[in-house]
Amino acid sequence: MADHTNTLTTMASSLGALLKERKETVGVSESSAGGLISAALLAVPGASAYFLGGGVIYTQAARRALLRVPDESVAGIRSSTEAYALLKARTIRQLLGTTWGLSETGATGPTGNRYGDAAGHACIAVIGPSVERAITLETGDADRERNMWAFTRAALALLEDALRK
Repeated sequence: MADHTNTLTTMASSLGALLKERKETVGVSESSAGGLISAALLAVPGASAYFLGGGVIYTQAARRALLRVPDESVAGIRSSTEAYALLKARTIRQLLGTTWGLSETGATGPTGNRYGDAAGHACIAVIGPSVERAITLETGDADRERNMWAFTRAALALLEDALRK
């Protein structure tokens, strides 16, 4: 039997309805979630009303090419931090001209990343009208796919929380 708590539509339906009702838009810059954040937002019928685009910014090459953020703009900021998540959220919001920018950066597993973060570590950020917020999630789990789902749920929850403030 399917685990319906992880269905993409279930995860994002109230969020999609809220964005449509408010006539607001979102852009996503994710990495370790591997596109699941965008997929969840797009699984809701009518997503074109609020989802303007996103990207899986998994490498420095992707950051440079897709977000157009040069190395000098991230001097002193490393991946998998709240500062980097905020930079990604701010950049995707500016590039797409959206109401909201949502981002995620982390280490899914089964091992940690080269910066010393354990598997299950993610930093997630949302930026919108009068909101700039970042959180750090530590799942304590080394399972790659479970972490991808956990990062996605946390990102969607952070965005929904920001919308309801």
